[in-house]
Amino acid sequence: MNSLNRIAAILAASASLVTAPAIAAEWGPTKPVRFIVGFPPGGATDLVARIMQPKLSASLGSQVIVDNRPGANGVIALQILKNAEPDGHSVAMGHIGGMVISPAIQKVGYDVYKDFAFLTMLVSLQNILIVHPSVPAKNLPEFLSYAKAQQGKVNYASSGVGSPGHLAGVLLETMTKIPMTHVPYKGGGPAITDLLAGHIPAFMAVISTSVPHVQSGKVRAIGVTGAKRAEALPDVPTIAEAGVKGYLATNWYGLLAPGKTPSNVQARLTRDFVASLKQPDVVKQLRDRGIDAAPSNPAEYLAFVRNEEKLWVPIIKAAGITAD
Repeated sequence: MNSLNRIAAILAASASLVTAPAIAAEWGPTKPVRFIVGFPPGGATDLVARIMQPKLSASLGSQVIVDNRPGANGVIALQILKNAEPDGHSVAMGHIGGMVISPAIQKVGYDVYKDFAFLTMLVSLQNILIVHPSVPAKNLPEFLSYAKAQQGKVNYASSGVGSPGHLAGVLLETMTKIPMTHVPYKGGGPAITDLLAGHIPAFMAVISTSVPHVQSGKVRAIGVTGAKRAEALPDVPTIAEAGVKGYLATNWYGLLAPGKTPSNVQARLTRDFVASLKQPDVVKQLRDRGIDAAPSNPAEYLAFVRNEEKLWVPIIKAAGITAD
């Protein structure tokens, strides 16, 4: 063998050594992937998971199963995720309740930053204050006057103690100095059911569960909690523009895996979830319900959650929110 042939043989052998680990490092699921959602069917977290489900099943090459595990403002779902095998076949929806609020007011049995791998932000969305048609208020000033006259007896629902809706209600009470009575539910689905039935007059809801009911006239929208009006409900003002200047309370969901999940598995899951959120039909389905796709890289997601913690924990402490 001449020198050129020897060099070619060496380069070919070297190339095989370089590419073999890369091929071996590519992970794919070998059984169904469980997507744990910490709230009942019918709520916003469940809606987001089910919109993404078909795309994820196709791209991962294995069925993705939405596993609803409601309770304790998403804490139960994250406890289940902590104890799951870190093999890529279990992921969970992480949101402000189970990741920021509940750890500040009770023992949750996990460390958000040690027990979970941050994969990507999924979506951002607003809350919305909606009322039953029997409530004599068509806008925010009228609702606040009504609540003030009731001297704290106006009940408003949320999807749980320490949920984004609960915090949005606390912030409204704090900024207006008008007391109301918080009634926690186990999720947005049960709360909207009771509101539609007239069992509770008001609900600080995630916007996605409310859009069809507002559009049909079954409930009345008072105001959205974000910095701008929602595309899905352009006629509904923000609470800030309706009179409570400086008011802002947003919501978000992200994706978590067990903390010891291998890096190559994390990378594949992140890639496929991000890709699903960029599909035009997924973007449209979400936007039609007032939800914005917000995929990110893991570092951005981690930094965002830390900032949310710095923002909300002092408010939680000042308001004296507890798990009881």
